[in-house]
Amino acid sequence: MGTPFERSLRSLKTDGFRGVALGFVCAGALLTAWGAWFVFGRISLYEVTDVARLEVAESVQLLDSRVEGRVVDVHLDLGRAVKAGDILIELDADEERLRLNEEQSQDAALSTQITAIEAEVVAENEALAAARRTGEVAVDEARSQLTEAETPARFAEDESARLTRLRAEGLISEIDDLRARAEAERRRAAATSQRIGVDRLERSHQTDEGDRRVRIERLRTELTRLRGQMATTMSAIKRLENDIERRRVRAPITGTLAEVADVRPGAFLAEGQKIGAIVPSGALRVVAEFHPSSALGRIHPGQPARLRLVGFPWTEYGSVPAVVDKVATEVRSTTMRVELALEPDAASAIPLPHALPGTVEIEVERISPAALVLRAAGRAVTRVAAREIRD
Repeated sequence: MGTPFERSLRSLKTDGFRGVALGFVCAGALLTAWGAWFVFGRISLYEVTDVARLEVAESVQLLDSRVEGRVVDVHLDLGRAVKAGDILIELDADEERLRLNEEQSQDAALSTQITAIEAEVVAENEALAAARRTGEVAVDEARSQLTEAETPARFAEDESARLTRLRAEGLISEIDDLRARAEAERRRAAATSQRIGVDRLERSHQTDEGDRRVRIERLRTELTRLRGQMATTMSAIKRLENDIERRRVRAPITGTLAEVADVRPGAFLAEGQKIGAIVPSGALRVVAEFHPSSALGRIHPGQPARLRLVGFPWTEYGSVPAVVDKVATEVRSTTMRVELALEPDAASAIPLPHALPGTVEIEVERISPAALVLRAAGRAVTRVAAREIRD
């Protein structure tokens, strides 16, 4: 059995061997796990740029004065929500309004004259039609009377000729022949008088109709002149209305006043002077600029990303998730433009105003640590080889 000391020594030797074995087992397990992670694990690689900002999808609209003039009314309040068509600044247009009132008064007077002449033309046309009908009836009646007069006249002439032959044969007395001739002459004179009356009535009817037509043409000529003058007046009215409208600065789109100039009533604005900018209402996007070596072949639509805004520490506020939407295919000013669509969290406390700058991180690849080490080693070997070639 041995002494107690010997038994204690044997126990220590046995426990020490077990501890060493357990340590080797643990180390082996850790090494195996690390090796598995090193070969099969995945880590994310990011491309980062601090040249990024929030923008609205539509273009920001600049406000400027189209004409020069003195300001009489101002509605420029930074941050104010406006609708398309809202008046923001109005310039003095008293002279144009006075001229507009004069032209409108003249237009009203011309309109009254035109209405009166149009009514007169209608009345003259109706009178002409009525006179034509009345004249035609009178002429027809006179022609009927002429026909009635010509029939007994022809009969009287035939009777006079017959009695003249009988007188030559001595069958009737001279007085009967003379009486027949007188009756024929009377009948012929009556028919001739009736024919002259018909001709006079026709000429009178034609003269009256001609006079009415001349009056109608004169009225139509005057109507044409007045309508031309009215068209000129309407053109002047439209021009003055346009001049007055040009002296109003209206909001071209619905949005928010993001920039305003210090303009007050009584100030003088020059033509083309900038007075503010409107940020349109709509969805926000992230616009980032990457170096071509970072973007070409590495950044593609659909890749996840995150935005960290200036002034909102990510340790306190976190970041805003996003996804790559569009990638430029050309290099401009040594950078490439990348647009990202935001996927903000409704519970996030980060405000998202237009033009706020920030940093964008885009996940471009997921790779194992082993592949990453091999890639780094390959790059190092390439650099060394290139250096040796240069040397």
